[in-house]
Amino acid sequence: MRPNSAQFLWIVTLLIAATVTLGCKTEKGTQSVAAAVGAGKIPITTTSDQARAEFLAGRDLAERLLGQESLQHFDRALALDPDFPLAELARANNSPTAKEFFAHQLKATILADKASEGEKLLILANEAGSNGEVVKQKEYLEKLVAAYPGDERAQFSLANYCFGQQDYAQAVEHYKKATELNPTYSPAYNVLGYSYRQQGDYANAELAFKKYVELIPRDPNPYDSYAELLLKMGRFDDSIAQYHKALSIDPQFVPSHFGLSADFTYAGRPEAAMAELETMAKQARNDGELRTAYFGMAVVESDEGQFDKALEAIDKQYGVAEKKNDAAAMAGDLQAKGNILMAAQSYDAAAKQFERSLQLIQGSTLSLEIKQNAKLQESFNLAGVAIEKKDYLGAKKYAEEFRRGAEASKNPAQLKQVHELNGRIAFAQKHYETAIAELEQANEQNPTNLYRLSLAYLAKGDRTKAQEYGKKAAEFNSLPQLNYALIRAKARKVAAGEKG
Repeated sequence: MRPNSAQFLWIVTLLIAATVTLGCKTEKGTQSVAAAVGAGKIPITTTSDQARAEFLAGRDLAERLLGQESLQHFDRALALDPDFPLAELARANNSPTAKEFFAHQLKATILADKASEGEKLLILANEAGSNGEVVKQKEYLEKLVAAYPGDERAQFSLANYCFGQQDYAQAVEHYKKATELNPTYSPAYNVLGYSYRQQGDYANAELAFKKYVELIPRDPNPYDSYAELLLKMGRFDDSIAQYHKALSIDPQFVPSHFGLSADFTYAGRPEAAMAELETMAKQARNDGELRTAYFGMAVVESDEGQFDKALEAIDKQYGVAEKKNDAAAMAGDLQAKGNILMAAQSYDAAAKQFERSLQLIQGSTLSLEIKQNAKLQESFNLAGVAIEKKDYLGAKKYAEEFRRGAEASKNPAQLKQVHELNGRIAFAQKHYETAIAELEQANEQNPTNLYRLSLAYLAKGDRTKAQEYGKKAAEFNSLPQLNYALIRAKARKVAAGEKG
């Protein structure tokens, strides 16, 4: 498992790891204490040495991907010092629900002016990321690294941003820099492995994960991360063995149950996949874990083409969030329902779910930026509905609305979605060369776009390229995600030389 891979924050472009470092300079009394170990390290600002100790204990657990275990320490830190900015930020980034995340992120932002400049930059970068303002996010993080070039956690935060923007080469450089600054800083080896994996460099990915195992061999996550690499490579039996290794260390490490469900699904064992997710649901320690189990069930059912059952699982997921009035999570669930209904060719019903999602966000207390992003996403969704209904004038109108918003935000992920919509419209109108040119500029970490490329090449008459992209889509082998589940069986047909 890599940091910030939870399902619940569907709106968040990238959450920065709330990781800072301990210092040595202290002041007595009620004034804030800003401490920094050595030159060039980000300070920690708090009024309480005990609060700092609790924060550091929580940070250690969080950096080892033991987020649930970290919460009690961050909560104690905040009880000892209610105005502890980095404790609020860490509590936000390890929260099991979207509602908790946004509440603690807001408190951190309010407290930012009481913190050091480095802490403030971390908080503002996190806020910008949660609002989808990735240009601002990058600016804050680059300032952070410039101010603290010798801090491995500053490098790690910028690397996480690059990873989230799919700039894997830059991510590798910053993760490697973090390991040079601190060769025992295990989180950097973890996501370094994922960065190599995303580039298809499985040999270096394996080396990074093995180093990660070497550094913290008694923790479950190194084995979980290595298992995910093996999953991606299609080595399902080896992956299963590593997930079981993680669970032998910590039977409550629920991400490994989630990973096992993927292995079993792709190995043609959906019953075993569902059994893992049911175990995960029974062991859930918080709403986030329970919701993720239900989401996994929806993915397995979608992969089997059982769309009614998939919708039932999403309804259960929605019900968990509804009890807490978690608007962001509920809106994300409605987006998922809309996408399942699109796959079931129930386009009007899908549009209704997308509209419900938008209304939830607009009626919430979430930020104006999030509401604007939700409105932009609605244009994207309605363009997709219009394409499927062969309303190409409507599709182009909504696509143009989305393009204007994406270009104004300069959000790289949204700009790739512009190309995706253009490619989908071109394909629907049988302009296959244009479709290919556009889809090649879309997000190729979305297996649906790989499948669309396979169809475009097939329609053009290039069966070799069609099978090549069909194979990439069919063997995407990710952790459970809807967009893969909805196309995996069809992509396998194209890869085998059949019509998808």
